[in-house]
Amino acid sequence: MFRKWNLVLTLIKEKWFWLAVGIYLTLGFYVLYVTYSTPFVSIKIQEENGQWIIKEPYYKEWATDQKISVGDIVINVDGVKVDEVSNITYDSKIRAANTLEILKQNGEILYVQINHLDIPQQFYYLFFFPACFFFLTLLITFYLKITQKGTTLLNLLMYFMLVISIAYVSSGASGRLDNLSMIINRGSMLLCLVILIHFLKKYFSFLNLKWIFIKNISILYVLPLIAIFISIISIIFPKINPLFSTVILWTFFILLISNLSILIVGYYRYKSSQLKLLLISVITPFLPFLFLYAVPVILFNQYVISADICSLFLMLIPYSFIFTQLTERIFDMEYFISRLRYYFNFSFGFTIWLLIGLYLFADLSISRMTEIFFFAFLSLMALFYIKERIDYRKRKILFSTKGDYIHRLYTTVESIGRVVKIEDLLERFVQEVVVQLEMESVYVLTYDFQTHQVTLTNKSKEYTQHQIDEVLVERLGLGDIKKTDHFYIAFIHQDVNYKRILVVDHNKTIYLKDEELLWLELLLLYLNNFIENTKMVEELLNQLKHMKEADNRQLPWLNKLLWLRFEEEKYQLAQELHDTILQEQLHIAREMDVLMHAKEKEEIPSKLIKLHEHMIISLNDLRGYCENLKPPLLDTLGLNAALEKLIQKIHKRAKFVLIYTIDRLYLEDERLNLMIYRLFQELLNNALKHSYANTVEIHLLGTEEGFQILYSDDGVGCNIDDILLADSMGIQGMQERVQAFNGKFALDSKVGEGMTIHIRVSETQHTNPYAYRTLTRPTYMIRG
Repeated sequence: MFRKWNLVLTLIKEKWFWLAVGIYLTLGFYVLYVTYSTPFVSIKIQEENGQWIIKEPYYKEWATDQKISVGDIVINVDGVKVDEVSNITYDSKIRAANTLEILKQNGEILYVQINHLDIPQQFYYLFFFPACFFFLTLLITFYLKITQKGTTLLNLLMYFMLVISIAYVSSGASGRLDNLSMIINRGSMLLCLVILIHFLKKYFSFLNLKWIFIKNISILYVLPLIAIFISIISIIFPKINPLFSTVILWTFFILLISNLSILIVGYYRYKSSQLKLLLISVITPFLPFLFLYAVPVILFNQYVISADICSLFLMLIPYSFIFTQLTERIFDMEYFISRLRYYFNFSFGFTIWLLIGLYLFADLSISRMTEIFFFAFLSLMALFYIKERIDYRKRKILFSTKGDYIHRLYTTVESIGRVVKIEDLLERFVQEVVVQLEMESVYVLTYDFQTHQVTLTNKSKEYTQHQIDEVLVERLGLGDIKKTDHFYIAFIHQDVNYKRILVVDHNKTIYLKDEELLWLELLLLYLNNFIENTKMVEELLNQLKHMKEADNRQLPWLNKLLWLRFEEEKYQLAQELHDTILQEQLHIAREMDVLMHAKEKEEIPSKLIKLHEHMIISLNDLRGYCENLKPPLLDTLGLNAALEKLIQKIHKRAKFVLIYTIDRLYLEDERLNLMIYRLFQELLNNALKHSYANTVEIHLLGTEEGFQILYSDDGVGCNIDDILLADSMGIQGMQERVQAFNGKFALDSKVGEGMTIHIRVSETQHTNPYAYRTLTRPTYMIRG
């Protein structure tokens, strides 16, 4: 019975959706028809001695082209005497017209035939762009409906997009004072913001955050109904129409400020990245309309930018919702938002500079300069994005011709410096030379001092073309690069028995420039040092291996680091997978077996829906384990995004108040990012499991040489001697990570007095890595 009721609710939601789409299409086509039926001219007129005199045409350039001047007398509008036009007596403005009959001041009768393209601004701003927005919103709504699960949150998003689209599209028809269009415009303006507040309430619940506005949201849905009611009254009594317009604008202003306040207060209270992104991507398109049109009209009865131009920003909303309705993409969007901010700063600054020049050297109107501002600003934004994409695709041409060899040297050294075996090191080096010098015949040869033979070490190539001068090879010294008829020969490394050289076969067709030779020479010096260091590491490992075999005993520190740690991690992971995901999968398998033999076919769809939900939960848990093993955001979006997501996960599980600070670090060694992430992970997990604290503080602070992590809690604390006796792998694991980078690890704790941990790591070498003690209470240094 319960499943049948869920099915009925699903069908009702489907019917409401298609009803909303039907209303959307009906109203949209109507207001677009009204907008296109008559061109919008907006000419202010004033009655003087029984005649209507032109005071100010809105489109001044069009008026000049049509020889319409201030002071001319309007006789007829669309063949109707101007006195008989319905809105003239209280509005004093010719809103829309196909034809005008005007008496010039010299007595000439002027007949003006108006077409839409005669005034391209009104055609594009009031019809073309709104029509595109109308159909784009419809397509995105269908896309979300088909590809995403129809939750209440998603339904509210779709309704919001449909309503705000109607509000935007109807603005042109409402500006013509069409009665039904005014009702549609005023009602949808308020309804879209009420739906947005409703969505925010559901979104706060989705994020497990406490709602910070009125609880009974349904009361606000009365406001659009009131707007519709007073719009009907204004049709009956048109003289009060301007007053009602101001009331609607004030209500819109208050609702928009309420939405802004909810997001701003929510973000600063909960530090949620989701709310931050929502604030930027959803509310920002409203800001030009709010501060450049609504507020100036309310306070001064004069706008800075017209409503039709401000409304163009609303077209950004459907694009933002494609991303914000998927929470897993929010962190991906932060990367694009940061790039957008970068483009914005450059574009905005240059556009302001351009407008200053136009203001000083050209006599342009405010409206024309406004149009130039938006055109230049948006064009520059697009230009920066396109340039970035083209530069990336043409990077070889740009770098090889302009000679960005410092950057190439840096990236190449960083790439080959991560390899730990000499053979892999040489192979990676050859690959980098092939890519950077754009040559195919590149390989490494080994010269034997005993036999004076030259052998090929890179077996992926065949060395059969030419004979290399052995005397020349023997005389090569550190940093030498020699050119022969067929080869460039360069010194790589030399030990007691062998000399390794690089051979680049130019085949008399390619000649390296001075900058390329310098790049290769410097790279060879780095490579020589890499090989020496790699040999030292290999020798050290061999010595450890021989020590272990000779003494027939295990090395304690090596066993803990390489075996016990791995076993501990494997056991913990296996236990967690067994207790969670495996049990969930067994449950799903049993339910599927029941469905396979079910006789009541009507119940199968609802059961499949539940099983699908269980599978999604299981997959999310599995993804969480994978993220613990390898945080995905660390490599893509950086340390700050990864830590923010980790803290959000901890916040959902924690019963304590978590206070944290995360500075943006600029570390040369990328391995430190992973170490910082693991330290945060271990500290916060320990706080969850063992601290029983009311307040936990963790701060990542940048220093001149590196960074420091400050952790403290007011929990149960512990005895440091007990930690040593228990051989706590969590504490020792953190200590070992810190010591591996010559860091300093200070711990202070007493039973019942909480715990304090201070970690400091510098990227420079320290002579005494345990000399750091700055905690106010006595600290205990855990030593290996």
